[in-house]
Amino acid sequence: MIQVYKYPERKGWAELLKRPALDYQKLSNQVGQILSDIKANGDEAVLKYTQKFDNYRLPSLEVLIDELDVNDIAVSGPLKNAIDTAINNISAFHRIQKESVNHIETSPGVLCWRKSVAIEKVGLYIPGGSAPLFSTLLMLAIPAGIAGCKEIIVCTPSNEEGNINPAILYAAKQTGISKIYKIGGAQAIGAMAYGTQTIPKVYKIFGPGNQYVTCAKMLVNTEGVSIDMPAGPSEVAMLVDENCIPSFVAADLLSQAEHGQDSQVILISPSENIIKEVVRCLEEQLEKLPRKDIAKMALKNSKAILVHDINEGINLVNEYAPEHLIICCEDEDIVAERIINAGSVFIGNYTPESAGDYASGTNHTLPTNGFARAYSGLSLDSFIKKITFQKITPEGLSILAPTIMEMANAEGLQAHANAVSIRLKTNEI
Repeated sequence: MIQVYKYPERKGWAELLKRPALDYQKLSNQVGQILSDIKANGDEAVLKYTQKFDNYRLPSLEVLIDELDVNDIAVSGPLKNAIDTAINNISAFHRIQKESVNHIETSPGVLCWRKSVAIEKVGLYIPGGSAPLFSTLLMLAIPAGIAGCKEIIVCTPSNEEGNINPAILYAAKQTGISKIYKIGGAQAIGAMAYGTQTIPKVYKIFGPGNQYVTCAKMLVNTEGVSIDMPAGPSEVAMLVDENCIPSFVAADLLSQAEHGQDSQVILISPSENIIKEVVRCLEEQLEKLPRKDIAKMALKNSKAILVHDINEGINLVNEYAPEHLIICCEDEDIVAERIINAGSVFIGNYTPESAGDYASGTNHTLPTNGFARAYSGLSLDSFIKKITFQKITPEGLSILAPTIMEMANAEGLQAHANAVSIRLKTNEI
C-alpha cells in the first residue's frame, strides 16, 4: 500500500520524490542491438523480433483497407459515439492553437515574419498490449492532421492472431489514418526511424510506450530522429485539503496506478485525517479493480505526504513536476495559478484526470519523470516547425548597415561585414 510520510524536511524532498529507477545501461544495450539489427536488415529483423517478443509471426506488416472495414463492425455503437465526441472536443482545442502569420517592420525597410510549416513525415506509436490505447491515437493523429502533415503512419502491436484492437482501427479511420503497421516495441521505433522495405522512414516519432519503447526513442533521437518528448511511466500528484472528496481522490490515484507496475502516484495534503480517509478508500476500491495486481505494485512506488500547509504543498508539487496534477482545495483556482511545473493541471472535485485522458479536449501526451520542468505536453506546435523570413529594401539595408558592420567587425568576422559593405557600394544604395 501507499507509504505515508509526515512533515518531511525540504532538504530531503529530492530523495523522497524519486521515481522508480531502471537499469538504463543494461536496457540501452539490449535496445541498441535491436535497433542496429533493424537498421541493417529491415523487415526481416522487424518480423524476427515481433515473433520473439510478441509470440506471433505476421504474413504482412501492413493493415489492409478491408481490415479497417471489417473491424468497423466490431466496434459498438456507444463506443463509436464516444470516440466521435472525443474527436470533436480534441479537434476544437487543437484548432485554436493555429497561429496567424504576423509581419513586422523592425526598422524602416526591414520586414520580418514567421510561418508555421507542418513536419512532412511523422510516425505515431500506439501501445496495444494489456491496454490498447485508442485514445492515444486520437491525441496524436488529430493535431497531426490539423497541422497538415503530409505522411502520417501508425505502428501498433497486434494480438497472436495478427489482429489489431478494433477500436484503434476505428479511431484511425475516423482521423484519416490509412497507413497502419502491426508492430510494437523497440522494433516499431527502429522501423520508423530508419525505414524498412515496407515501413517508411519518418522525421519525427510520437507516442508513449513501455521502457523498451522509451529507450528506443531516446537512442534514435541521438542519431538525428526527432521525438515528441522523453516519456516514462505514467504519474499523478494530488494536492488536496478538507475541501476534497476522499473517495474521488482515491479513485483518481488508482486511475493512474493501474497504468503499470512502474507508475507512481503522489498524494499531498496538510490534513492527516484526509490522508487517512483516502488510504481507507484506496484499500476499499482497489479490491474491486480488474487490474488490482498492477495497481498494488504501483502503490508500492507511491507516497502520501503530510505537509504543514497548502503553501508548502505547492512548493512540493513544483519540486516534483508531475505529469498530471489534480488540485482539490480551498481557493483552488488561485493555487493553480502558482503551479509552474506540471504537464497538465486538473482543478476541482469534478475534474478527474480521466477527462483529460479521453475527451475534454486537452492532450494526454505529457512529460513525465520531472521533465515537466522544461517540457510542454504535446500540442499542435509539436507537429510543426517555425520558419522565419525577412526581406530588406536597399534603403532598409543602408539604415541597418552600420549596426551590422560594427557588430561583425567587433566579433572578428570581417566577411560578414563585407557582405553588407559590398552592397552599399552598388549604384542601388
